[in-house]
Formats: sequence, C-alpha cells, structure tokens
Amino acid sequence: QGRAAHVHALPEAARAEQHRVAQPAEARQQFRTRRLALHQQRILDAAVERGGGLLQGAVAGEQQEGASAAGGDGLAGDADDRGGVGIGPLAEIALDAGYEIVGSDMTEGLMTQELEARGVAVSYDQSGDFLRTQHQATPIDWYIHTAALSADHPELLAAYELGIRTGKRDELLARVIEDRQMKLIAVAGTHGKTSTTGMMVWAMKQLGLPVSYSVGTTLSWGPSGYFDPRSEYFVYECDEFDRNFLHFQPHLSLITALDYDHPDTYPTREAYSQAFVEFLGQSTSSLLWEKDLRYLKHPDIAATYQAFDELMNLSHITLPGDHTRHNAFLVQQALGQITRRDTHEIVDAINSFPGTNRRFEKLTDHLYSDYGHHPAEITATLQMARELSDHVVLVYQPHQNVRQHEIRHLYTEPVFAGAQQIYWLPTYQSRENKDLAVLTPVELTTHLDASRVTLADLNSELWTDIQQHLANGHLVLCMGAGSIDAWIRTQTQQN
Repeated sequence: QGRAAHVHALPEAARAEQHRVAQPAEARQQFRTRRLALHQQRILDAAVERGGGLLQGAVAGEQQEGASAAGGDGLAGDADDRGGVGIGPLAEIALDAGYEIVGSDMTEGLMTQELEARGVAVSYDQSGDFLRTQHQATPIDWYIHTAALSADHPELLAAYELGIRTGKRDELLARVIEDRQMKLIAVAGTHGKTSTTGMMVWAMKQLGLPVSYSVGTTLSWGPSGYFDPRSEYFVYECDEFDRNFLHFQPHLSLITALDYDHPDTYPTREAYSQAFVEFLGQSTSSLLWEKDLRYLKHPDIAATYQAFDELMNLSHITLPGDHTRHNAFLVQQALGQITRRDTHEIVDAINSFPGTNRRFEKLTDHLYSDYGHHPAEITATLQMARELSDHVVLVYQPHQNVRQHEIRHLYTEPVFAGAQQIYWLPTYQSRENKDLAVLTPVELTTHLDASRVTLADLNSELWTDIQQHLANGHLVLCMGAGSIDAWIRTQTQQN
C-alpha cells in the first residue's frame, strides 16, 4: 500500500531554527572559539585498536521457549573485511538475544577471545571440517556471511554441501529485530553513518534510555554491538553496499548525505538513487536534507518524511565540523520524536558525544585517523580539521581501484582546499575488477597543484615526514579505509 509522498509540517521550534543567518567575520570567529572551547573538554582519546580478525563461520541454535539452547534456528557468520566490526558485534547481539553461537576465524583476536570467554566455541580452521563437526553434533539451520566472503570459500561450500541455509549478516539482524519486536532506527547515507549511529546511541544512553544497537566501528565508550532486552528501539548503521539496507523495514530512518558510491553494487547513479528511494518507501518515516531529496530526482516518492533546509542555523550544536553538526541535528530531531524530552536536554546529550574510532579519531597530539575515502568525506573532514588548526597535512590512501575509476574526476582543488600539503599513497585494492587498469597516483592527482602533492608510500620516509610535521605543530590527518590506519597506529606505538 503506497503512502502519499509529502513533507510533514515542521514543529514551530524546528521552523525557527531553519532561518538562514549571515554572520559578520568577527561573530563567526567568536562562535568558532566558543564552540571549540566547549567541545575541547568533551573529546575523549579513543581506545587504540581492539585488534585481530573476527568471527568467521559462526553457527548457532535459537533458544526457544521449552527448547534447549541447541534447538531451533542455527546461525553462522564469516569474517568482515573491516576487521570484524560487522560480524563480531552481530555475534554478541545474537548471543545476548538468546541464540547459541559458535564460529571460526583465520587468527585469534580480541573479539574471538571475548566470545570464547562467554562460552562460544571458536575454531581457527576454516577448511569446513569444523562446520561439519558442529552440524553433526547439533544441526545448523543458518550460515551467516558477509559480502566479503568468496564464492569458493571452503566453509561456504561446506554449508551448501550440508544443505544449511545461507544468508548475510543483515538478514539475521532483521530477524532478531522482528523476533524481539523492536522498532528499528536506521541510519543510512553515503557519508556519516557510523558517527551518526554512534551519536544516536550515546545520546540515548545519556538520556537514560535502554538501547540495543550495532555501530560499524569500535568505540572507546562501549561495545560495538549490544542487545538490551528492555529496549524498545534498535539503532543500526544501515549500509547500502550490496543492497544490504533493503533487508529492513525501519520505524524511523535518518539519511545523512547522498553521493554516488559503490559502483561494484550500483553500476549507475540512477541505480544508486533508486535503492534509496526504495529504502525510504520501506521506512515508516524518515528524516533527511532537502539537498538529498533533490539528489534523488524522484518526483513521487511513496514515503513519509521530513526534509530540512541544509543552510539552517545550527549554532546550538557545539560539536566540531559542519557535517557533524548537520548529522547531530538529525539525531536531535529523531530523539525529539521518540522521547518527547526537552530540547535542551537532548542537545546537551548530543554535544557531549566523544566520537567513534576511525572517525576523526585523535591518536596522539595533532595526529588523527579517519576512515573517509570519498571526495565529499575528504572535504568535510578537512573542514573539521581546519577548525582545530590553521595548518593541516593530509595523508591520503584511495580505496578500491574500481571506485577510483568512478570518482577520479572529483579529485579537484576545491576538495582538498583545507590541506596545506598532501601525501598521496597508492590505491588500496579490495574486491577489484581485474579487467580495469590500475590508476596510478600520478593519474589521480592530475588536477591538483603539484607543488603541494607528494607521492608517497607507507614506509619509514613517510613516517619521518609525519614526525617533522607534528614537531612543527601541524595537524596531520590520515585518511582511508585500507591499510593506512593500521600502519599509522603501528608507527605511533613503536616510536
């Protein structure tokens, strides 16, 4: 039953906040100084790397009323290509929700240790023998894996051989949410999903609300995934990659920002936009920005939503970074809808948000790491960095050669305007099309001022340059979703 497309009338307070304000330079500087002073006290140094690989090939049986833990539905999962931040928390959530979990991984890590400490059987043999043994002892009904798992993975082939149902992590999470009759608050969009999801969870905790959640990174202030049987809501970072977010029917969706991405899943911009149109239609209600509504270019979206003017005054939010403040406003509106709490109480909770790991994460004095790898994310993160320093040095590792073929034309001077110097690394390759020529750093930096671009590699020479910049008081920002984060952490720990 299609719902009529419309924009809800905004509450008076929200309309009042939507006026555009032209501030003189002196007033802007005073606001900047005040905002940074307030937030400087709130930023927490995020915990350094939880380490290791994660759960691969998990099996479980749902504990149903009147049945043993070994009965019911079986579950299984595989390693996540981002260090297990997807499957690991999912295993913990399923365990807390009453499922029995077993699994395998290539190597032992902190997450596997945590699961083993909770009584989970974990194997580091992925030949398929562990799965066969477990299935013989207790029939497995469901093998859960991420899109990163190859089609010829021995454990996946074993699941096929044994006639075990296979699926991806979001299918299991949707099942858990449905079975436990929770309302899903979904955070989707090309950029800002992780930090916005973390912000939503943090604020709900500060307001004393029980919450179940899954965030796509490690957190310094709590586990990445958690199930609270008291919670009415489940907050989840809904990723559009591999069309994962279309497994859900959210109660409330927040769309942070839209730009064409994931060409390996969506061959055209139109296909990407259409997926978000479908997602909006599957959501009971949604919050998004007018610019993203325009991006969708869809005249008749069968969805209920509120669209906000992106140029509104957000001076009441003191978090650094323009994109962060916009994400925070969506969180404010969402919390206003589901809690009916006082606006000032909600804003205070949001403004105390300490951040998430790998999202403008402070590693040492003046040294930051960020997961961003899209031109829009680069611009936004550099803008945040410039609020803290007048001299920003960017160390950038492009992600996926197939993606570089789609976005290379976006690498222009305005994107990198916030950086005084750029160290450009070779592209980190993952899930590639072997028929595509690998674009070199020289080809990707054609439209940039050569005088401020240094072609580099992850080696001792680059680390020496970074140390010199830090000694000079420069802010060094390392960006990328590949190996750069682990490398920079290793350097800081060893030196």
